[in-house]
Amino acid sequence: MTKVAIVYHSGYGHTKNQAEAVHAGVLRAQGATPELIAIDAEGNLSDAAWASLEAADAIIFGTPTYMGTVSWQFKKFADTSSKQWFGQKWRDKIAAGFTNSATMNGDKGTTMSYLITFAMQHSMVWVGTGLMPANSKAAQRNDVNFVGGFSGALAQSPSDSSPQEGPAAGDLETASQFGQRVAETAQKFNK
Repeated sequence: MTKVAIVYHSGYGHTKNQAEAVHAGVLRAQGATPELIAIDAEGNLSDAAWASLEAADAIIFGTPTYMGTVSWQFKKFADTSSKQWFGQKWRDKIAAGFTNSATMNGDKGTTMSYLITFAMQHSMVWVGTGLMPANSKAAQRNDVNFVGGFSGALAQSPSDSSPQEGPAAGDLETASQFGQRVAETAQKFNK
C-alpha cells in the first residue's frame, strides 16, 4: 500500500473541506491509503503525526492563503520540520500542495511557490495537478480547475461563506482529482 499523508491547517473550515476532497481522491487510487493530519490552532502536530509523515510515501501540504502566503500555523509547522530536514527524512518522497483563499487570485501563487520551495528544501519530488484549466468562454464556475492551478490545487471561498458553502463544487472536484493523481504518481515512483 502507498501511504499518502495530507497535512494541512484550516482556520475556518474551508481548507479542511479541500483537504477532505484531496483525501477522497487518494482513496480513488487503488492501493493507496490516505491519512488526514490537521495542524492545530497553535501550529502544532503530535509526535504520532510526525511519525506518520516520516512513514508516508507522499506528503500533500495544505494551507489557506492569508496575507499573500501560508498561514502562520503552517509556517510554524514548516519551521518545526527542521529536524526532519537536517536528517533528510523526507528525501525523495512525493510532495504536492493546495491552497484556498477568499479571492480568485488572493496571491495563491505566492503560497504555492512557498510550498514548492519548502518541499525542495526537504529534497522531495513535486507533483502538479496535471489538469487543463477551464478557461474557455463556455467555462462555468463549477468546472474542474476553474481557478487554473498547475503547481497545485487552488480553491476559492468567498470571505462571507461558511464552510458548508465553500469551496465551490468544482474546486473540490479539482482537489479530489489532484489527490488521486498524487497517489498514483507515488505508486509509480515507489515501485
